Amino acid sequence: MNFKAFTAVILVFVGCCSNVVFLEYLVKEDPGSGNLITFSQFLFIAIEGLVHIVVTGNLKPKIPLRNYTLLVVMFFITSVANNFAFDFNIPMPLHMIFRAGSLIANMIMGILILKKRYIFSKYLSVFMITAGIILCTIISGSSVKSATVSTPTENSNAVHSDFFIWTLGIALLSIALFISAYMGICQETLYKRFGKHPQEALLYTHLIPLPGFFFIYKNIWEHFSIAVASEPMTLPVASLIGLKVQIPQMLFYLICNVITQYLCISSVYVLTTECASLTVTLVVTLRKFVSLLFSIVYFKNPFTTYHWIGTGLVFVGTIIFTEVVEQIRTRKSKKE
Repeated sequence: MNFKAFTAVILVFVGCCSNVVFLEYLVKEDPGSGNLITFSQFLFIAIEGLVHIVVTGNLKPKIPLRNYTLLVVMFFITSVANNFAFDFNIPMPLHMIFRAGSLIANMIMGILILKKRYIFSKYLSVFMITAGIILCTIISGSSVKSATVSTPTENSNAVHSDFFIWTLGIALLSIALFISAYMGICQETLYKRFGKHPQEALLYTHLIPLPGFFFIYKNIWEHFSIAVASEPMTLPVASLIGLKVQIPQMLFYLICNVITQYLCISSVYVLTTECASLTVTLVVTLRKFVSLLFSIVYFKNPFTTYHWIGTGLVFVGTIIFTEVVEQIRTRKSKKE
């Protein structure tokens, strides 16, 4: 592994894991800040991408903009839906486990649309992932329901309100999961036709949807106001050099979340160009597991034995699906 690839691996862990930390800080302070977070990430990546193409002079897109239309719409919906789900009582660990189930949606879409057929190990792995997600979802759902029912209310319809809201959040994540899978198929078709241009795709999938945030600008402004009005904190970097620069706490978390999100995406992109797919899969899977562990330990999120069993099924299923063990054996035999 060369120095560039090694640096990318380190930055994937630093960027992606710290991004989850700042996201959880934001969600704990304001569960409805999902749209603000999504807009901020889109705006930052779009501005950085525009600066990059102006500096490099690559102003003409390699893929015609009209071909990005469907991709952009789906990416916008999935990004908004995934972050907006926090407003529906979805805990961070369940959110991460649920999004790790993208392989299920990819396989179903592949069978229905591309008429693909898979070997037994693929079906086994998807069954394990599905079972793990269902187990974690049921346990999380029962804890939400029991917590809600234990609170006495005058209106019987209000008793299950939290559980109903949680169910809407699960439905939102499920829709986003399948739209994201179909988006992957469209992206694959687009790359086959025009070649791979991930840096360009990253720019236009974040730049073109920006006007779409106009329809939710009231929600974005409302939660931006909450962030600005949050408790002030002294900037850690400024305090090291003896300065006392204060900034609203949530605004600091938001800025850090946006920067680490860009660091995460760009590092994964570098990793895909510098390393084999096996390395990328191992790094990304391990990164998800580390993020999940950190969320459970540091933020003390409730995590039962059943959650651990479900998590184990999801990650073992992912390793089986991506054929990590088989590829390692193949590489070892070739070296011998």
